[in-house]
Amino acid sequence: MASVVSLGEERGAKSKSFDALVALVKDDLDKVNRTILKRMQSHVVLIPQLASHIVAAGGKRLRPVLTLASARLAGYEGDRHIDLAACVEFIHTATLLHDDVVDESSLRRGEASANALFGNKPSVLVGDFLFSRAFELMVEDGSLAVLGILSRASSVLAEGEVLQLITANDTGTGEESYLEVIRSKTASLFAAACRIGAVVADVPAAQTEALDAYGLNLGIAFQLIDDVLDFSAKQALLGKNVGDDFREGKITLPIILAFARGDDEEKAFWRRTLEELEQTDEDLGHAMVLLERHNALTDTIARARHYGAIAREALASFPDSQIKRTMIDVIDFCIERAY
Repeated sequence: MASVVSLGEERGAKSKSFDALVALVKDDLDKVNRTILKRMQSHVVLIPQLASHIVAAGGKRLRPVLTLASARLAGYEGDRHIDLAACVEFIHTATLLHDDVVDESSLRRGEASANALFGNKPSVLVGDFLFSRAFELMVEDGSLAVLGILSRASSVLAEGEVLQLITANDTGTGEESYLEVIRSKTASLFAAACRIGAVVADVPAAQTEALDAYGLNLGIAFQLIDDVLDFSAKQALLGKNVGDDFREGKITLPIILAFARGDDEEKAFWRRTLEELEQTDEDLGHAMVLLERHNALTDTIARARHYGAIAREALASFPDSQIKRTMIDVIDFCIERAY
């Protein structure tokens, strides 16, 4: 059983750890990017125009990189993981297009979002196209096991998005309910991305489950840090506005903790701003004061470190190697984004 890692641990510079992992799988990632560009083409001109806007906008390709790294860690020497990593990125990109429509977001990675430029209907439909491309790649791979993993992840992800919609604006949402949301909407695809790397390598079941656990817990930690970043000035560097989740009435872990620890007056504030969405220009600043007062951000980071520790322990059964050490460093990279 993993223990919660102390916030007092040294916060060494880990910002380059993800770049180190990318460097280890660079040749494969170049092939993935070529596959993505090739498979998003269509004779319907608007589709590649809109798809290329979000795909070319960058992002770290974290999920496909995890597929490539997991396959490498498991000793795979073929090339099936290339198309499957592209498949994972298509699923992720499709959800981003849909999410921006649902959230009415105007920014994505510091640029105008696709829905802001092209409209909601094209964004939803091109998201559907990318989902379809992902399933084409799954079928072409020919493995029912892979098809089962990625199709299941897609359905769980969609369930998580709907569950988040249901819990939005509900200050009665508890920590376990919120963890169910992020396990579904974020961590399920992280887990699937790592699991298929093990499946193509045909490693023993215990190692397959280990990589699944690594991805799942890394994904939970990643989303918890995103919760923290919504109240951080670092959001501007990530191409998002500070307080977007707050303004939309999303119930995230920092808010759940602050609400539970607050007095009646504070609870009334959260209900007004999040349930009724009656907000003034001063409310975001007051919300941040309350989060600080109740250590909600600090404790959310502690939760992320806890799940990061579980992800780290999941790789214990694999022999020491450069790829393993770098995958462990990526856990720290995901958490250190909060600083």
